[in-house]
Amino acid sequence: MNAQNTTHAVMSQRHEKKDSLDYFPTPPWATRALFWQVLMQPQFALFPRIEKSDDSCLEPACGGGHMVKVLREHFSKVESCDIADYGQDRIADFLSKDVAGECDYTITNPPFNLAEEFVRKALPMTRKCVAIFARTQFMESIGRYERLFKPNPPAIIAQFSERVPIVKGRLSATASTATSYAWFIWNGTQHSDKTAETKLFWIPPSRRIYEKPNDYEER
Repeated sequence: MNAQNTTHAVMSQRHEKKDSLDYFPTPPWATRALFWQVLMQPQFALFPRIEKSDDSCLEPACGGGHMVKVLREHFSKVESCDIADYGQDRIADFLSKDVAGECDYTITNPPFNLAEEFVRKALPMTRKCVAIFARTQFMESIGRYERLFKPNPPAIIAQFSERVPIVKGRLSATASTATSYAWFIWNGTQHSDKTAETKLFWIPPSRRIYEKPNDYEER
């Protein structure tokens, strides 16, 4: 029994070196679930139910562009950047002065050890919505509560009811995981309400609905 518990504890954690790029591509179906199961739902009304929005969207940790591919299904204007060269729009460190200016949406899967910094940078420069895909563990930490969640509570935490299999450095249609993930969503500067309570929402099983055969092809 003890051996089994120990194994599960190791499987449920993901440790990266401090200088690691922490590149774990997001399966496209998990990004589609953000739109169809959360942002476009009537109770949240954070995104219009139209074919494409003319709003601008920034993906500042784009990696190989798997999330960008889905964002372009919903936005006519998508800008992508990353600190490493993956063939994206431009090479840029989002946390530096290289990236400035405003956008309507910031949607990304940032390196976990920099996720808080990504949110804090994105909030004042994003007009409508900031959404990050992160391990559910992101909710923990007294320091993160004091620095981020207390002064800037998310509008929604959308927890996946099923596991989202993620593999370092590549997408996989057959991978499994013991780690749980959620979307953490903040209202942008146009709709910010720091007194509102965070809504906890469960994303229903979505993989079979939103996964497409060509999602795992290299671009």
